[in-house]
Amino acid sequence: MVPDRLMLVSKEVGMHAQKGDRIVIRGHHIGDADRDGEILEVEGDDGHPPYLVRWSDDGHEGLIFPGSDAYIEHKKAKRARVNTA
Repeated sequence: MVPDRLMLVSKEVGMHAQKGDRIVIRGHHIGDADRDGEILEVEGDDGHPPYLVRWSDDGHEGLIFPGSDAYIEHKKAKRARVNTA
């Protein structure tokens, strides 16, 4: 039952990501650095956690269920270049 509750909490706070987005976890104490990584896979339904992440500080990959100290930086969609000439 705990994993179902974790998924429910994640959906309630509206965390939504896709492959290629970045996740940032805020430092927990004054002076702690934030930690960020690239989302390699989205394991939940409709962009919800858990996420497989490659951390930028050490290259480690791991599955996470982010908490309220995390936020998503969405990658910018590539726009098609239009030739008007």
